[in-house]
Amino acid sequence: MATFWNRLSRLIGLSSPEEDEALEQALRLDFRRRCALFRQLVNSNNRALEVMSDMEEMLRGGKPFGLPQVRGMCAQATANVFKMIRCLEGMTDGRHNALYDRLRAVQQEIGRHVEGGREPVPGPLVLSLAAIGAADAGEVGPKMANLGELGRIGLDVPGGFVITASGFRRFFEDAGLSAEIEGIIRERQVDRLDARYALSSTIQELIVAAPLPDELVQAIEEQCQALADAYGDEVRLAVRSSALGEDLPDASFAGQYRTELGVRLDQVVRSYKEVVASKYGVAAMTYRWNRGIPDEGMAVCVGCLPMVDASAGGVVYSRDPVHPADRRLVVHAVPGLPTAVVDGNVQADRYLVSRDDPMCIEESHVPRKRSMAQLDAMEGVVHVPLQDSEAEASALSPQAIIDLAGKTLAVERHFGQPQDVEWVVDRQGTLIFLQARPMTGHMPMVPEPQDEPDLPLLLDGGEPASPGAACGPVFVVRKNADAFSFPEGAVLVAAQALPRWAPLLPRAAAVVAETGSAAGHLANVAREFDVPAVFGLENAISALDGNQMITVDGTHGRIFSGCAEELLASQAAKGPDFMLGSPVMNTLASVARHIVPLTLLDPESPDFRPEFCRTLHDITRFCHEKSVGELFSADSGPVRKRLAKQLRYNGRPLKYWLIDLGNGFTDPPQDRYIDFENIASRPLHVLWEGMTAKEWSGPPVLDARGFASIISQAASNRDIEPAMASSFEVKNYFMITDTFLSLQSRFGFHFCTLEALIGEIADENYVSFRFKGGAADQDRRILRAELVADLLEEHGFRTELRQDALLARAEALPSAELEEKLKILGFVMIHTKQLDMVMKNREMARVYEQRLRRDLTAMISKARQ
Repeated sequence: MATFWNRLSRLIGLSSPEEDEALEQALRLDFRRRCALFRQLVNSNNRALEVMSDMEEMLRGGKPFGLPQVRGMCAQATANVFKMIRCLEGMTDGRHNALYDRLRAVQQEIGRHVEGGREPVPGPLVLSLAAIGAADAGEVGPKMANLGELGRIGLDVPGGFVITASGFRRFFEDAGLSAEIEGIIRERQVDRLDARYALSSTIQELIVAAPLPDELVQAIEEQCQALADAYGDEVRLAVRSSALGEDLPDASFAGQYRTELGVRLDQVVRSYKEVVASKYGVAAMTYRWNRGIPDEGMAVCVGCLPMVDASAGGVVYSRDPVHPADRRLVVHAVPGLPTAVVDGNVQADRYLVSRDDPMCIEESHVPRKRSMAQLDAMEGVVHVPLQDSEAEASALSPQAIIDLAGKTLAVERHFGQPQDVEWVVDRQGTLIFLQARPMTGHMPMVPEPQDEPDLPLLLDGGEPASPGAACGPVFVVRKNADAFSFPEGAVLVAAQALPRWAPLLPRAAAVVAETGSAAGHLANVAREFDVPAVFGLENAISALDGNQMITVDGTHGRIFSGCAEELLASQAAKGPDFMLGSPVMNTLASVARHIVPLTLLDPESPDFRPEFCRTLHDITRFCHEKSVGELFSADSGPVRKRLAKQLRYNGRPLKYWLIDLGNGFTDPPQDRYIDFENIASRPLHVLWEGMTAKEWSGPPVLDARGFASIISQAASNRDIEPAMASSFEVKNYFMITDTFLSLQSRFGFHFCTLEALIGEIADENYVSFRFKGGAADQDRRILRAELVADLLEEHGFRTELRQDALLARAEALPSAELEEKLKILGFVMIHTKQLDMVMKNREMARVYEQRLRRDLTAMISKARQ
């Protein structure tokens, strides 16, 4: 009852000054509470919109990212939307709690895509190589499955066993590695190479230190005992990866995982963990990162194979990998083990073999070979120098070359596509196959140039390793630390074509190496990434180091000084963007459908309700719209009237009212006015500079149609009827702090809202601008909105247009840059008033548009002086 009399006494003017002061204080505290919630809501809204903007940018392709990033973005967007709902609930006393149900529903849809499907059915922890074939690729990986398949078609392959995908999963599950590794990746920056090295070291140490399950250790030891029984206790093994997703037509992963050679039986467990840990080596992580391949699902199966005491080994391609139109087989061979070929340590013999029956060797290239890798009973694998006669001898006899080529064609026929085959010949002359994988699917056809370059030829006679031509400055890499400073667009020059340089390929214009061949791992990855490469150029470092700019002709194995435009002009279009269509990109596209689209458009529609929010963007739109209405609705009018101060500029009251949310005024105003000089809000001062930079010249001169459009709009617009409650009654309100500004305003017939935060932390700075309406018909309003959008986009804003409604944003900029953008908005708000009236008169519209651009440029130029 006392409350009733207090209200009545205030209505009839009987309340005391003390009661008025107490009431105003209570209103002020409540309004500030709601304003604080509003600011939190706006901050969460901006962060959610930033995530959505980042998702849209990533969906365009061109920039690599991983599944942990996608999950992290989903978590960020969801968390910020939850905060918005909570703030709105605090402002409205729980009137919109149905939003929580919609958020949960959207979360469930997102979770279906980022958390994957059903867990794989557990299988055997190990399998004998003799027991597997192509159908077992899901358990043993494509590399080992293909090797088992070769044995089934009658070719000689090593014995041995495979530690399966089930074994890998059991290891990671028992040690709790999956969740821990994903958490580490999510917390780290992985887009920088130096950060990736540190991340790689952390994760690999974690894996190597983790214990294997006892059941897995027992299964490995049983297989090792079987090998000891068959080959003797001193047998040495090659422990090599066969990861799921490795050795596929569009993703070879060549050389990206670790291989341990010469492993004793008592070292297999340790070597297994080393190979598994190489999944998170810098090379493998960078490869997956750039190809959009997720870590999840890529179980690392590991083959443990008795090593062959080889007299020769190498790689054979059933088609020329550099010249796809050439149907000949390309054989690379070295004396001893083939590791020197794939690792790019030495020059290999190269033979071109026809496919015709009878097959014949059409070309031979036999360079001098300084050393060979061979198996040693005590040391494992050692490199042995070659004497003169051995160094210059062919690694294979002509008959062995023909035999190898014939069996490689049989492999191609069996798998139905060109093959990349690794092989050895043992001391008894038996040809043994170690690997068969599809040749990289992306093999560009590079046209011959019309004219030869009129530039100095620096080097010639190298082995073409990856076709095409590119130019760039020389950058010599000698040690791992050099990779950190490797510049974008440089030509990578190295002594050896080692796989460890593969992480630099996405940034390199081309690659040159003194050793290596087209059969090496680095060459494989260079071809996948369309990076021209020439290997086997002796003394390349001394010849090229110090050159400012060179052109690498990867098709013909030569190097020119300067930029050979003739070669560059003949290049085919750049290769595919591997992110487009990749598993990670597909996952992002799936979750983005539940996050990014905005379907809740019209606040006046009866469907503008929580139950019609289909995406996170819809929920943000609803929360923001309702929060703004809560502060600026008619119900809050008495609060605003008591707290708002009318702006006085140069002694003259203006139609702007200011509400101080904290530190917005230098001194408390003594009456209902606030003088401009007493305002401490930096964003408001900057906006005001733009608004007053040039005096508004008044409404544009109308033609007859423009005037008729305004009369028609005015006659049909209920907001203009004096007897109706009208949105035109809304005053121009600024809510301010020293670093924050929120404006709800009407300029002429159009409405706008503007929010800005300008502080010392660039990542938190933003400006958001909404603009809608006008005096003319819809078509003219749309044309005016398009003009404003064009103006703002020219000055670095991100814009979104829907009919005559415009949203423009800029964020995460240093304060000086954001202040310039805020000043631009102030100018545009004032000088586009009523411009919709003339937008269909092309000549008049062009005159005003040119004047706007000229005046805006002049204002910016003056401010920058």
